[in-house]
Amino acid sequence: MPLKPKLGQNFLRDMNAAERIAGALGDCASRTVIEIGAGRGAITGALAARAAHVVAVELDRELAADLRMRFQQERVTIAEQNVLHYDFARTAAQAGGRLLVAGNLPYYITSPILLKLAASHAALELAVLMVQREVADRVTAAPGSRDYGLLSVNVQMYGAVDPLFTLPPSAFFPPPQVHSTVIRWRFAPRFAELGIEEDAFQRFLRQVFAQKRKTLLNNLRAAGIPPPAIGSALAQLGIEQRTRAEALQIETLASLWLALEGKK
Repeated sequence: MPLKPKLGQNFLRDMNAAERIAGALGDCASRTVIEIGAGRGAITGALAARAAHVVAVELDRELAADLRMRFQQERVTIAEQNVLHYDFARTAAQAGGRLLVAGNLPYYITSPILLKLAASHAALELAVLMVQREVADRVTAAPGSRDYGLLSVNVQMYGAVDPLFTLPPSAFFPPPQVHSTVIRWRFAPRFAELGIEEDAFQRFLRQVFAQKRKTLLNNLRAAGIPPPAIGSALAQLGIEQRTRAEALQIETLASLWLALEGKK
């Protein structure tokens, strides 16, 4: 089958890694698993041997057709579509419970897929995903580290993320120019716990992380928030005006939003 690099296809050929990804989901004998980017079916096969049902989401028409021929329809459903348009909530309702997710994410749309999963959190319990190592470093980063930023907070607000293992380029065909890391994401949104509103807080995060080299004060001022209000909120929380968003824990960012909203 011809390769189509434009679709970001680097097919996993390390079958041990496929088994480890499926195994990281835990006991899924009675569960429905969504696989993102099924490709040539390396992970699909490992999932089908463990799960009650697998929905393999694959955009490529030829690959989807090949998957339909290889796997029994009773165990594996092939959804030939873009995962960014996939209705996780509908599948969860049909399955009678929250879903498990696995997949080798295409590099070029990794961040949009992660945000899609975050937006679908109510339908999801756990995801085991292979991403570029640099992306894994960002989504698991701690405050104050070089990799900590908007993507880190956007993902961690929806649950804890842990790195599991890293694979070299030789584990794929064609081999990419980067290493890949498998992460496990447990969906447990923190908005209610922190007393913040999801959409409004996400807008606030985009404001404070807008320019990485700028301070909180300057980014918020650029967003149109009056300097006196910013200064008052920072002083209330004991945050220096030269502080950048990258230095603050999620809890502190939430407290800052509450202070600016007059709710703290």
